[in-house]
Amino acid sequence: MERICLFPGTFDPVTKGHVDVIERAVSLFDKLIIGIGINSSKQPMFSVEQRVAWIHDIFKNDPRIEAKGYEGLTIDYCRKINARYILRGIRYISDFEYEKAIADMNRMLAPEIETIFLTCSPLYSTISSTLVRDVIRNKGNVSLFIPDEVKI
Repeated sequence: MERICLFPGTFDPVTKGHVDVIERAVSLFDKLIIGIGINSSKQPMFSVEQRVAWIHDIFKNDPRIEAKGYEGLTIDYCRKINARYILRGIRYISDFEYEKAIADMNRMLAPEIETIFLTCSPLYSTISSTLVRDVIRNKGNVSLFIPDEVKI
């Protein structure tokens, strides 16, 4: 059976921290799908299409990595794409507490889907999409925090 993993998130925008986690995780699976969650209660800065295009551009030379938008429960999307694993990146202890609560809920709803936590490299642990968006809104230089393929 093919080992398919979903890495869900908003990726608004994709950061070097995201890329770090993806590059270290991809060797663990046969396929890693970057799932860009569409949440009607959130107003993203960049369209789903733009975020998918960035990920395709960044990882164009690795056929194991795909990017797709999805709506609804993450576990339902996992079932749809036959993913048995969910990947979550962790920067701080507070991230773990929040992510563990979600993982526990997912396990109760879908015990066949395993959540895997991967810590971010220390170099990127302070980078978040929220902070990057704040720098963008204030017309600051974000080139230290985003991959070259993410043209803003």
